[in-house]
Amino acid sequence: MAHPTSQKQWIVTGTGKGLDTLQFGDAKVPKLGDNDVLVKLHAASLNYRDLIIPRGQYPFPTKFPVVPASDGAGEVVEVGSKVSLWKKGDRVVTLFNQGHQYGDVTITASNTGVGGVVDGTLRQYASFNEIGLVRAPKNLSYAEAATLTCAGLTSWNALYGLKAIKPGETVLVQGTGGVSLFALQFAKAAGAKVIATTSSKEKEDLVKKLGAHYVLNYNKDKNWGETARKLTNGVGVDLVIEVGGAGTIAQSLTAVKYEGTIAIIGFLGGAKVENSLIECLTHICTARGVYVGSRQQMEDMVAAIEANDIHPYVDSKTFSLEQAKEAYEYQWAKGHVGKISIKIA
Repeated sequence: MAHPTSQKQWIVTGTGKGLDTLQFGDAKVPKLGDNDVLVKLHAASLNYRDLIIPRGQYPFPTKFPVVPASDGAGEVVEVGSKVSLWKKGDRVVTLFNQGHQYGDVTITASNTGVGGVVDGTLRQYASFNEIGLVRAPKNLSYAEAATLTCAGLTSWNALYGLKAIKPGETVLVQGTGGVSLFALQFAKAAGAKVIATTSSKEKEDLVKKLGAHYVLNYNKDKNWGETARKLTNGVGVDLVIEVGGAGTIAQSLTAVKYEGTIAIIGFLGGAKVENSLIECLTHICTARGVYVGSRQQMEDMVAAIEANDIHPYVDSKTFSLEQAKEAYEYQWAKGHVGKISIKIA
C-alpha cells in the first residue's frame, strides 16, 4: 500500500519567542536517497533539550527551521535502492546524533543531532540514513521504545562509557526524570546498589518499586550527599548521575568516593555553578560531561533491555501529535514523572 505524499508536522522556526516558534502544519513526505529509509512514526517522546531549543538556551548546534524532537519509534515503510540494514516492516528507533556511530563523540558528530540540526520526530513520516536508526527492542511498545534515543542512551553511556559499572558498586541518581529512572533500572540490572533522591512520598514509592535500595528526600535532608556517603560506610558512591547542575553539584561532590565519577547530564537547577573544577582534585574524582551516545552503545543497550525485560517508565498522561505544544508545557511545569509520550499513529 502506497504511503501518502503529504503529512502533518511541527517545526521550530527559530528562537527568541519561546513556544510561539513551534508551528504545526502540512508538509511533504520526504523523498528517499539511495541510502535512506522512510519511517512511519508511531510515537515520540520529549526531553528537556526540546524545551530549551525554542528558548535559545541549548548549548549544542541547531539549524532552523527544524522538525523538533530527537526521540521517535516507528515502522520502516520504504527503503532506498542501496539500503542493506533494513527492510519494510522493521521496527526502529532513531539515533540521537546520526554521525555518532562508535567510539568517542566528535565535533562533526555533534552537528548531526536529530531535532536540532537534522529534522526530528514530531511528524508522521521521517527519512533517515540507514545508519541513523537502531532496532527497537522486541519487548517494548512503540511508546516505550520512543523514549530510548536521548534519555535511555545517555544513561547507558553514563554507566558504561568511561568505567563500566560493576556488580556491588553504588550509583546515586537524582529525581524521577527520564535519565534518572533509566539509570536506576540499568544500574539495578547490572547488580549495582542504587541510592535515589526525590521530593515526595509518592515519588519515593515509585523509585522503590523500580528497585532503589535507599531513597533520600532532598526537601527534608539538605545534606543528602553526606547521608549517601554514610550509606556506603563512609566510602562514597562509585557513580553520581548529575542532572541538577547548580542545585546539586555540591552534594554530588560530597557523595562521590575517591576515584569515583560524576556523570554530568544536565542543569535542571541552573547552569551557573559556584563549585570549581579544582574540587575534582580535592575530592579525587572524575567529572564527565555525557552527550548521549553512539549507535554501538545503543545496540548494546537494546540487548540489555531485552535480556532483562526492562520497561521505561512512561508518564500516565499521553498526548497526540496535535497536542505536542501541550506536552511541552506539561513537561516545563515539571508535572511529569519519567518520560512523556506523544502518540503519532
